[in-house]
Amino acid sequence: MPQIDLHTHSSFSDGTCTPEEVVHNALKAGVSLLALSDHDTTDGVTQAQQICQVHNLPFISAVEISTRKHDHLHFLGYGVDVNNPSFQEFLAQNRQKRRERICKIIGKLQQAGLEITEEEVFARAPHTVSRAHVADLLKAKKIVPTRQEGFRRYLVPGQVGYVRSAGVTAVEAITQIKRAGGVAVIAHPGMVSSCWNFPMWVEAGLKGIEVFYPAHTYSLKQDLLAIARKYGLFCTGGSDFHGPRAGRIARPGIYIPQDHFNRLQHIFFNK
Repeated sequence: MPQIDLHTHSSFSDGTCTPEEVVHNALKAGVSLLALSDHDTTDGVTQAQQICQVHNLPFISAVEISTRKHDHLHFLGYGVDVNNPSFQEFLAQNRQKRRERICKIIGKLQQAGLEITEEEVFARAPHTVSRAHVADLLKAKKIVPTRQEGFRRYLVPGQVGYVRSAGVTAVEAITQIKRAGGVAVIAHPGMVSSCWNFPMWVEAGLKGIEVFYPAHTYSLKQDLLAIARKYGLFCTGGSDFHGPRAGRIARPGIYIPQDHFNRLQHIFFNK
């Protein structure tokens, strides 16, 4: 089966690799179709695209947009026009909401006695800031051993530093992707099954589902494939690669059936 990765992150959001390193990791893993989908920014897309062109690796411009409904209810926008002014303004507003959320998180952690500052966190995030940067700072200060432990102990619901997502609505995320000339795909839907509202999302313009994802079981993939057939959605796949130092997926790439790969080739490259 072909190996693709339409869900990767670089140091322009919460990944630990530069866009160039993401591409080289993908090439090393044998990926044959790649997208860089940083959170609420497309600033790394051009760099990744240029390197892909050098190596003849098919590339799709992308972005991942967060919503306020759930910390993990995200929508991937593929083929968006990265030079669209209104879309860039929309992404900038989202990044500002992220900064405001992180400031609240830092304040809560300070009240709990942790010695961290806004300056320390934002120094780690010159583009898009996230809870991952807070967790990384906690790790650097040896308060926690890993990024994941930083989340578990301080940054998830029920913990002292948790603040709800300040993203947009799902419909707004889908609409903005459409307006920027892109196609909207729900990311890692298995993580947000309690929030599923495919009739509303499809009406808003949802075009695809990220069916092939490392945490999705065989049974879940079958359920998602059935949903895709019901609503006429195409299926994508991604590893959610954040780099080898992120403590998650250590390498990019995920295998998908040939027929789904062929459909993606047709959708994005008219092949």
